[in-house]
Amino acid sequence: MDKQDNRMNRRDFLKIVGISTAGTAVALSGCSPKESTETAAEGPVPTGKMTYRNFPPSKDQVSILGYGCMRWPTLPAPEKGGNVIDQEQVNRLIDYAIEHGVNYFDTAPVYVQGWSETSTGIALKRHPREKFLVATKMSNFNRSDFESSVQMYHDSMKKLQVDYIDYYLLHSLGNTGKRSFQTRFIDNGLLDYLVKEREAGRIRHLGWSFHGSKEEFDKILAYHEQVHWDFIQIQLNYSDWLHATRGNVNADYLYEEIAKRNIPMVIMEPLQGGRLSKVPEHIVARLKTRNPEGSVASWAFRFAGTKPMILTVLSGMTYMEHLQDNIRTYSPLKPLTDEEWQFLLDTADLMLKYPTIPCNNCQYCMPCPYGIDIPGVLLHYNKCVNEGNMPQSKLDPNYAKARRAFLIGYDRSVPKLRQASHCIGCEQCNPHCPQYINIPHEMQRIDQYVEKLKQETL
Repeated sequence: MDKQDNRMNRRDFLKIVGISTAGTAVALSGCSPKESTETAAEGPVPTGKMTYRNFPPSKDQVSILGYGCMRWPTLPAPEKGGNVIDQEQVNRLIDYAIEHGVNYFDTAPVYVQGWSETSTGIALKRHPREKFLVATKMSNFNRSDFESSVQMYHDSMKKLQVDYIDYYLLHSLGNTGKRSFQTRFIDNGLLDYLVKEREAGRIRHLGWSFHGSKEEFDKILAYHEQVHWDFIQIQLNYSDWLHATRGNVNADYLYEEIAKRNIPMVIMEPLQGGRLSKVPEHIVARLKTRNPEGSVASWAFRFAGTKPMILTVLSGMTYMEHLQDNIRTYSPLKPLTDEEWQFLLDTADLMLKYPTIPCNNCQYCMPCPYGIDIPGVLLHYNKCVNEGNMPQSKLDPNYAKARRAFLIGYDRSVPKLRQASHCIGCEQCNPHCPQYINIPHEMQRIDQYVEKLKQETL
């Protein structure tokens, strides 16, 4: 059958999405509870020892661990109102986080199918306003006219149940064309409006998050002279420090240029979308040799928090085990020594030999009009690469075992109607990917590999 005939009707797509909602939470978290405990630290979770950062003239004491609200636990099926998020679990996680010193919560209108702000607001409303700092974003990717964007801003405050936003971001800058900084915020007068909202106190700090080219980064950063950016959110981890994922600028350049202007930074993707918590076994052994008691993830979080201009490090903690492990790491933070910093950069060099795909599970590529679970496909592929279950030839000594692990794992993690074989190459996903992955190309490549495994023609 020609792949052009594989288009799903909406009813079938929603049925499949509903069936796989429970599995999505696991995929988005970076690792399941079982996986996290295998390489995590154990022991008591400290209370009252969280590290905080302060950058005058702001009086905010910000927890070095920030809660990223893009990966809230989800329900097997949406509630009557359509909310897919498990509110009871969100309340539990936020209560625990605040109890242990976390006070920075980052969300956006587009997170978790549009429900993150609402659920985050419900949970935070149960605490005194001075106990938390809330960050959200203007995610005006598709409609950037002035009226629609301003409505999004006001809707965010309503959903979060606040009358001011502590940290407000222009979301995912660095693109060109219709999604450029110039089009979304300058030509329509929107940036001027947000600056006035800051002056009025309804926005306490104004900044932006970045995914894009060096040229665009430099251009937006230059606006600091007239706007005065209060903070900037960048992707930073020990892999991206010198080896940024496709299309992005190395994190060392981003950090140094921002630091020159004395602007605090919020860090996203400290685990590179979970990949730095699920590294190959020989990398686990390398890290454990240096620190047997610490988790694999703790190395990445220490790296992300070590530099002095870092305000907070975001983590999308779907499970209590993730939250507890990160609290241990940051209560208090033990900054890396120069020798440990180099050790992690050397570790990143070793990891370059493993051809994983730089997907960070942001879900911006979703939903696919043909029902493909794009992140699920890429997650399974990367998992098999890291675990050594990527047979290249029947001559491989572990060929049969690796082949079975790849194929059975693929069917278990991604329903057949949502697998890469249904990609027709429409490329609707590509402009949305902040990592500049050529998604249709990767879907085709993975599908061809799967077919060869099935037919045993490697």
